[in-house]
Amino acid sequence: MADPRGFMTTPRQDWPRRPVEERVRDWDEVYVPGALLPIISKQADRCMDCGIPFCHEACPLGNLIPEWNDLVSRDDWRRASDRLHATNNFPEFTGRLCPAPCEAGCVLAINQPAVTIKNVECAIADRAWEEGLAPPRPPDRLSGRTVAVIGSGPTGLAAAQQLTRAGHTVAVYERDDRLGGLMRYGIPEFKMEKHHLERRLEQMRAEGTKFRASTAVGRDIEAAELRARYDAVVLATGATAWRELDVPGRELRGVQQAMEYLPLANRVCEGDLETSPLSAAGKHVVIVGGGDTGADCLGTAVREGAASVTQLDIYAQPGAERDEDTDPWPTYPRIYRLSAAHEEARELGTAPAADADARLFAASTLRFTGDADGRVRSLHLVEVDARRRPRPGTGRALPADLVLLALGFSGPDRTDGLVDQLGLELNARGTIARDASFATNVPGVFAAGDAARGQSLIVWAIAEGRAVAAAVDRHLTGSSRLPAPIGPYDRPMAV
Repeated sequence: MADPRGFMTTPRQDWPRRPVEERVRDWDEVYVPGALLPIISKQADRCMDCGIPFCHEACPLGNLIPEWNDLVSRDDWRRASDRLHATNNFPEFTGRLCPAPCEAGCVLAINQPAVTIKNVECAIADRAWEEGLAPPRPPDRLSGRTVAVIGSGPTGLAAAQQLTRAGHTVAVYERDDRLGGLMRYGIPEFKMEKHHLERRLEQMRAEGTKFRASTAVGRDIEAAELRARYDAVVLATGATAWRELDVPGRELRGVQQAMEYLPLANRVCEGDLETSPLSAAGKHVVIVGGGDTGADCLGTAVREGAASVTQLDIYAQPGAERDEDTDPWPTYPRIYRLSAAHEEARELGTAPAADADARLFAASTLRFTGDADGRVRSLHLVEVDARRRPRPGTGRALPADLVLLALGFSGPDRTDGLVDQLGLELNARGTIARDASFATNVPGVFAAGDAARGQSLIVWAIAEGRAVAAAVDRHLTGSSRLPAPIGPYDRPMAV
């Protein structure tokens, strides 16, 4: 604890964002480049080095947060990087994309703004790359065992890197033409520029991990054939089966799933397309769903030049402070948060019919109506109470040329045949069933990440990848020294 009074003398200061008018004209990350490092040492000083650091329990990775906070406050970046990478394979991903449950569990957050843990994490990761503190770590010797990992999202990549470093020969299969899963085509460039992903992939290649893109297991290669090739298989395909909205007018053209819309915008940034076939340019856009994916659609539509953008959230607007009865510390609270996309919508006034930041809270979609050509033209909604019951007399219509459904995901996509070809058992939630060792009902086949856990956060995805790697290593060799931060039945802290 470099400064015992830091939490009393230094106010919280977050990584500043670029001006809205500037950042909505490009796809670069929203933060001011280079503005984090000058402030981060003093922010790390705010950490109280608690006797019982609840931030550890709030983070499924078990990140050693007080340790690397102390090292950053002393400008010891090498050791800080070592401590950070000891528990997290990809801190530059989590430092940008994670909602930071660790900060909700910060002891300082009981009555003050929490330590900027997420910003400190990102600063360490970026500094590590700048100073060459994250070199490839190939194994000293090979085990002679082979593993196939299906899926190159954060779970698959974490599992592959851990198993490669343990000495196994690992091949990662990805059905898309580029690696990264939802980090590649689901996360907009303004939240995480893809060079961060490319850098990690190059590190993994240098360590010995093999990658097979544009290969859908179950379609391009039979699942049983792949199983026969390898000593073990890890299923990390994600939960990509999107939830539907069964209301009249769903069949109209222009009513699209968010994950039909976002990948096209990302492909424009990759240079594959000049413009997106689903571009929001000049259109009245309504986003159904109040989560992070909806916010990603919001920021994307603003950058594409939408005439208006409104986001519907079926939940009531939360308060600015934690409700100690429903969300007591150190659980992750449901409070009003202003993402970069909502800040942009608020300043630009993208949704005249909505609240200040483009969101309509406690709003439920009733139906869509279209024109004679079968194209959507309006969305009809009604206000609802806490039980989602309509409030009489609150119905209204919003103009809508493009409707984006951001309602989350229900489980793994079964259209490629992988689940059925292997004969995998599913649980009542529709995700892949597994035992306490992450093993499925098929010998030698393991399941991890959203495909088995259900839709979750990136920190849980990486933790699942690290844990399943330890289980596979134990299966192949009889024991394992790889860390297993979570079990398959662990869940976030809740009341």
